[in-house]
Amino acid sequence: MRAYLVVFLLLLVIFGSISGYLYRKFTVLSGSDFTPPPVTVAAASAATERRDLTLEAVGTIRAARGVELSTEASGEVTAINVESGATVRAGQLLLRLKDDVEQASRERQIANLELARLLFERDQQLVKQKSIPQSQYDRSKADLESATAQLAETEARLDNKRLHAPFAGTVGIIQVDVGDYVEPGTYITTLQDLTELEVDFNVPERHAPELRAGQDIDVQVDAYPGQTFHATLQALDARIETGTRNLQLRASLDPGSGLLPGMFARLTIFLGETETVVTVPETAISYSLHGNTVYVVEQSNGELTVQPRIVATGRVRQGRIAVSSGLQAGERVVTAGQNKLRRGTRIVIDESVALQ
Repeated sequence: MRAYLVVFLLLLVIFGSISGYLYRKFTVLSGSDFTPPPVTVAAASAATERRDLTLEAVGTIRAARGVELSTEASGEVTAINVESGATVRAGQLLLRLKDDVEQASRERQIANLELARLLFERDQQLVKQKSIPQSQYDRSKADLESATAQLAETEARLDNKRLHAPFAGTVGIIQVDVGDYVEPGTYITTLQDLTELEVDFNVPERHAPELRAGQDIDVQVDAYPGQTFHATLQALDARIETGTRNLQLRASLDPGSGLLPGMFARLTIFLGETETVVTVPETAISYSLHGNTVYVVEQSNGELTVQPRIVATGRVRQGRIAVSSGLQAGERVVTAGQNKLRRGTRIVIDESVALQ
């Protein structure tokens, strides 16, 4: 019995010690501050800007004069007089087809024409002297005209056996070789005048009243990132496409751009008017399915906190995005560190991060 009492007393002492330890630990923890430390972020103020009213579009660059060359006749290619990528002048011979039959026919018809001319000149003198009837003179005249026409026809067929440059420009890749047999319309190569380039593009019909020839356009292409090329609106189509309800436009690029026909282009058309907008750095916007959000900096009880706010955004220009609603000029927004924030989070602004 005495042994049970000793064990009971020992257990009582042990439980008492544990309870005392836990009480002291709880007392220490209850006095501790578990509030998360402030999050360090970068911030910038919303500002007002005067911006030109613009219209965005995409288009395709084309040469003012550009064609796909093909032959008008069939035959074997006997000579290629130009190399791929070469610059050619207007009328330069590019390709020749086999023309032995036409050349022989031409020589025969030249001889026939010469004979017909001699007979006509002789009969012309004789009819004046009334030595031959008028009908013989008429027949000689008709023979001369027929011989002339036959020679012109053969020379036209010979011309069809040759491919000439219709204008000065740059030749593309030659798609045939000597010895190939080509049919009429066979694609030979392309010829592009790279000194005059244009951009064709479309805009929705509602923008038609805002557009007119002579407006300035900035053009950007993927081949030259960061570079902007200048163009001028040249013409508006005379009708709206019924299938898409778009208006087709054409702009002329300034000479010397170095661009190539077929390039995809992004265009900014300046409409000639300005607007005042509120802008923030583009990095201040958090994009999501629920809407575009900014974290607005607020001060309460001497501490800085943030509140998320959904805003309507517009165009981006030089790293700043326009905000059409949801934000006032002068309000500060977080520009870096948003992934650590939620509503009411305390923050510390790192002033060493300079964001415009």
